[in-house]
Amino acid sequence: QLQLVESGGGLVQPGGSLRLSCAASGFTLDYYNIGWFRQAPGKERDGISCIKSSDGVTHYEHSVEGRFTISRDNAKNAFYLQMNSLKPEDTGVYYCAAARSAYQCLDKYEYDYWGQGTQVTVSS
Repeated sequence: QLQLVESGGGLVQPGGSLRLSCAASGFTLDYYNIGWFRQAPGKERDGISCIKSSDGVTHYEHSVEGRFTISRDNAKNAFYLQMNSLKPEDTGVYYCAAARSAYQCLDKYEYDYWGQGTQVTVSS
């Protein structure tokens, strides 16, 4: 069974940090484009960071650039999102996803497999 499972969400104060993890099972992530998406309350799911498998280049949505870092560990068949300097507007459900091919890797419609989501709440 092909599956992505996120972990690492939670409640954090503004300015704090969290690290999200996404573990794959049933398939190998090596040649997949991978991404993290966020769905804030009442809003659509938007791409915030991704890595294209073709060139290894990372991409970030402008509001998280410089604060979030995406990385992958093919040996562990997993990838991560390190989130620093968190703000209340970063609150939402975070989803990891994998795509066999992607022209625009921040586009959610490019993705084939999705995790179940993990809640991140930034609040004092």
